[in-house]
Amino acid sequence: MASAPKDHSKDQADSDGRFRRQIAAFRNTVEKGGKFEPEKGRYRLFICPVCPWAHRTHIMRDLKGLQDIIPITRLYPQLTDKGWRFGKPGEEALGDPDPLYGFSHLREYYLKTDPNYDARYTVPVLWDTKTETIVNNESSELIRILTRAFDELLPKDKASIDVYPEHLRAEIDELNEWVYHTVNNGVYKSGFATTQEAYEENVIPLFDSLKRLEKILSDGREYLVGGQLTEADVRLFTTLIRFDVAYVGKFNCNLGTIRHDFPHLNRWMKNLYWNRPEFRETTNFRGIKEGYYGLDPTKRGKGEGAPIVPVGPVPDIVPL
Repeated sequence: MASAPKDHSKDQADSDGRFRRQIAAFRNTVEKGGKFEPEKGRYRLFICPVCPWAHRTHIMRDLKGLQDIIPITRLYPQLTDKGWRFGKPGEEALGDPDPLYGFSHLREYYLKTDPNYDARYTVPVLWDTKTETIVNNESSELIRILTRAFDELLPKDKASIDVYPEHLRAEIDELNEWVYHTVNNGVYKSGFATTQEAYEENVIPLFDSLKRLEKILSDGREYLVGGQLTEADVRLFTTLIRFDVAYVGKFNCNLGTIRHDFPHLNRWMKNLYWNRPEFRETTNFRGIKEGYYGLDPTKRGKGEGAPIVPVGPVPDIVPL
């Protein structure tokens, strides 16, 4: 008999005060001839507007033109004692109701897949409607699945888009490695630290890496690697677009801001946001702010009221 699900909404830092990211539990892929074959309408992608890891997959889905092949459902950006919840009537700007089973929380999909699952109920999730199971919940793998697995269903112009080309993979992997540990995850290790030591041992390397990225972009390049858009750009963008509006204030990543202290990173980020609709149209600043600032129950209204959201920075992102 399955045990009752636990409340993991507060499980951010370990006993030593350090945040350690949970290893994704579902690691299957989509491939022709495999258990999960590429088919139109078979899969559904669950994301949440607040989450940078889920945002990666939303960008990739739209970049590849998969909107009619893989529909998206947005969890409302409120982390409850049961994890991320679905949207309610009147909340359409930030979240959607569950379209498949009428579930109230994402955790019900995890428990439908594995009744004994006992960890965080994270986004993104790729759900297979045919076998009624989670295919994958690891964002770094999902963006590569979305990059190639459905190409045979796409027109040539979309199928040819490859953000992980073979001749650039070594360079992309090398950059992704240190950016993940010190920037993508570095903001969380800083923000969820519960000791001064744990906070400082992460926030300083975070800003050292931002300076390193600033130097890489100081030659005026438009993209991080190889003179073309790659997954390295996608993975960094979803962290930096949240930096000034959330991480500076909520996560104490306040040794500088992107807009004022990193002009080349700011130029790079603005170019992606303003010139590429896949980046701009998938970014929901209200959802980002409500999600992060809602993590603090003292900043919420009564009951499940909306969090108190900072007015600034103004604007959310600087124009070109």
